[in-house]
Amino acid sequence: MSTSRSKGSRALRQVEAPSPDSSVRAAHERFVAGEIDASYLDSVPLRKVVAESWQRSLAIGVDPDRGGLEQATPRTLDDLRASHPLAPALPVIRRLLVQDALDAGVVVAVTAADGTLLWVEGDTVALRKAEAMNFVAGTDWSERRAGTNAPGTALALDRELQIHGTEHFSRIVQPWSCTAVPVHDPSTGVMLGAIDLTGGTEVATRQTLALVRATAVAVENHLALLALTRPIAPVAVGPRLTVLGGDRPRWTVTDRDGRPNASTLTGRHAEILVLLSRHPEGVSADHLAMMLHDNDLDAVTIRAEMSRLRRVIGADHVASRPYRLLAPIDSDLGEVFDALRRGDVAAAVNGYAGELLPQSVAPAIARLRTELSTALRSAVLSTGSLTLLRRWLELPEGRDDRDGWRILHDTAPDSVQRANAHGHLVGLDLDIG
Repeated sequence: MSTSRSKGSRALRQVEAPSPDSSVRAAHERFVAGEIDASYLDSVPLRKVVAESWQRSLAIGVDPDRGGLEQATPRTLDDLRASHPLAPALPVIRRLLVQDALDAGVVVAVTAADGTLLWVEGDTVALRKAEAMNFVAGTDWSERRAGTNAPGTALALDRELQIHGTEHFSRIVQPWSCTAVPVHDPSTGVMLGAIDLTGGTEVATRQTLALVRATAVAVENHLALLALTRPIAPVAVGPRLTVLGGDRPRWTVTDRDGRPNASTLTGRHAEILVLLSRHPEGVSADHLAMMLHDNDLDAVTIRAEMSRLRRVIGADHVASRPYRLLAPIDSDLGEVFDALRRGDVAAAVNGYAGELLPQSVAPAIARLRTELSTALRSAVLSTGSLTLLRRWLELPEGRDDRDGWRILHDTAPDSVQRANAHGHLVGLDLDIG
């Protein structure tokens, strides 16, 4: 079966010859030490794709003495593997590559599109050696974190690539050579990840590239067959409430043709729906009035608001005496709480667009807002993940989190991040006098 492929893996490229090791090593040492600039690399027998990758690696602050970074927790890695689109094709990769690698001194790696190593298998001795540079499942080998390397740079450029020994940006990786080919969704062309073969100089040959490329094609064909035989799931038509972040709250219903119909809610209606979703047992008019305002609301006002709310979302969603939702509703708020309960901090951060109804002054909403924000912050700090910590600090409520910025300053793996964190800490100290 033929599949759609991106320009990175559709055409058969001629493999560029590796650069002479001694001259490349000398240029690398001078380049990372700042003795020569990027323009000097044009006079070195260095492939253009490698020179440009070195420049990106140096500019972003990659440490040339480190390999992959930030190993995921076992639970997070299991979740990543279970949900990844390449998981169903793992038997194909094992049959075509891993079985022959078991006693050949090489390692086979399957990465996600963001550079995370999902599976690393192969020769036992080679696997132990690869651990020394942190080439293990769960680590980030994207170019922006590990510098020039075959899987990371292949993903950055969306093209098949071989990196030979001293062409690696990180010194600890330079004893190795590697070949990587991106894999794409056969229906959409979206890049799903990459397949990589890592070992000695023998893995950077034309024959190896052809083998890894053929495996990528087989994987895409396998995924295409699965898509043809997979039953079509019915389209969810239930309502969804969106209340996190600075955008206006929305009530969205998806029709049977998959088309979303969204209604913008008033702040009061959004508050009511949030409280009803957190109290499935139902609440009385008096109780709801108390949760919405300390003393200025009465039952008559609540009944009037409920009548208007029914006209907006439909009378079949809310019941009276007590006020309650007739069926559970999806919401971004509920999804973040659910992710925190099951310990999936990455999913919680992904779903957290910002504070709950930030303009609301309703006492119960304010309490729930603080509960969610505090729980998420604590969960992020408990993971020890700098990736999640940086994403938290990018949020409005994280920008003044001095403890978080201090942790980033003390644990950041490169000088650029440490300098950025230091500057932010100085600014915070000036603000508080």
